[in-house]
Amino acid sequence: MLVGLALSGGGIRGAAHIGVLKTLLENEVQIDALAGTSAGAMVAALHAFDVPIKTMSKLISNLNWFKISNFGFPKLGLLSNEELGGHFINLIGDVNIEDAKIPLSIVATDISTGEKVVLQRGNLARAIRASASIPGMFKPVEIEKRLLVDGMLVENIPVSPLFEMGVPCVLAVDLSADHSYIKPEGIIDVMINAFEIAIDSNIQYQIQKADYVIAPNLAKFSRTDPDKIPELIKAGACGTKLSITEIKKHVEQTYRRHSKNPLLFLPQWLEDKLGD
Repeated sequence: MLVGLALSGGGIRGAAHIGVLKTLLENEVQIDALAGTSAGAMVAALHAFDVPIKTMSKLISNLNWFKISNFGFPKLGLLSNEELGGHFINLIGDVNIEDAKIPLSIVATDISTGEKVVLQRGNLARAIRASASIPGMFKPVEIEKRLLVDGMLVENIPVSPLFEMGVPCVLAVDLSADHSYIKPEGIIDVMINAFEIAIDSNIQYQIQKADYVIAPNLAKFSRTDPDKIPELIKAGACGTKLSITEIKKHVEQTYRRHSKNPLLFLPQWLEDKLGD
């Protein structure tokens, strides 16, 4: 695995990830591993299970915060996002994360302990739901006796799982690089703005090890307006095209280093095995 792609959270803005992926694939940048948080986890999962770009666009366009939510027991959250999991099951089946064609990591937060939880095995639909469960708005998702919520609280741009897998070239997509917050038009806008304001100070620390950060200009887009999804996909593609020469440079340098010394890029599990 030479090139990893980390896709950040960002609500409806996550549709921009589709444009990023489209441009990378058109320019023959092969993605060998994926990590995603919240909306980024959705797109990462779709690509890891070989869902075509056109199908991704159609699926994401049919989603919004209320379509994928049902009223649930209000003790832990106002809404349930079970329907979101249903969309993924209908599209790619009731599969497990480890069944993906590309190694996939999904980031969530244990709301009881504050710990980061990296999901690399187990039911995909439940993992997606957990990673995208905005605290207070959506009910936590229980996985292995842990109550999990949105991964943006602990690592909105999930580069660390890729480094821990031993991926030598990490491309990160930051959907909030402009650090702008649109005037809220509803409760979801208020909650997402609050969380993103709180976590933005940690983003620079999260991405400082990335080889390259793709940061589309999304300042004019709401995080909750599904009517702008086609424009968001175009914005993601445009932002990536502007950087594609530099991106390919970093990727090609990685391949050259690998060809000179393949042992530098052994997966950690193989290093451990050879060391025994």
